[in-house]
Amino acid sequence: MNDEQDVVLLAEGFHRGFLGLTQEWNGRTRSVYDYERCVRILTKRDKMTEEEAREFMDFNVVGSYVGEATPLFVRRMTIKQM
Repeated sequence: MNDEQDVVLLAEGFHRGFLGLTQEWNGRTRSVYDYERCVRILTKRDKMTEEEAREFMDFNVVGSYVGEATPLFVRRMTIKQM
């Protein structure tokens, strides 16, 4: 294991959207967040509309690659919703 695999990055400002950590096949651990909770954080904290919050999440948060430890954002759904 190298030092990069030991790093767990957190999404600053979204602690209430934190769900937990992954346990990946290669030994890497990544932080995981609930996408919808993060959208709600932006609408309440930053007074964004839901549309603005989703656009911000998609472009500035989910779309930001900061290496192999980049946090993951989960959209919860049932199999029937797929």
